[in-house]
Amino acid sequence: MRHLDRERHLQRALRLEYFTVAWNILEGSVAIGAALSAGSVALLGFGIDSFVETASGLILVWRLRAETGQTTTAELERLERRAQRLVAGSLFGLAAYIAFDASKAPFLRARPEASPLGIAVTGLSMGVMWWLAREKRSAAKALGSRALVSAGVAGG
Repeated sequence: MRHLDRERHLQRALRLEYFTVAWNILEGSVAIGAALSAGSVALLGFGIDSFVETASGLILVWRLRAETGQTTTAELERLERRAQRLVAGSLFGLAAYIAFDASKAPFLRARPEASPLGIAVTGLSMGVMWWLAREKRSAAKALGSRALVSAGVAGG
């Protein structure tokens, strides 16, 4: 791939990650507020997931920005592996938290209220995450980035 093409793909991937971070901060804040209001563990997990995805996005910004600098191929491969492990670890941690928190709900007999705001943000998020996943998979393919592929598969 020519240098200018790669630079163009890097800039596109960075814009996608910056958007991911901004979107997830907004989405997470709204979801957590709605969850606290409705007493919903599921909506709280969704909101916390947004901040895990924010961390994942920041890891990928770090990884992609490193490539825009004077990084050798060996250093880039090391950063790629580290970014991939960090993204996977953050998603695994989220899954463990949700499983733990959800297992408590039957014992606490918590009955969440309906949350129109939570339903709206979840519905809107489905469309945004679908679009982001598709765009990130395309950018990851162009760059040959396994870490970006992981983020694309996860949706955010």
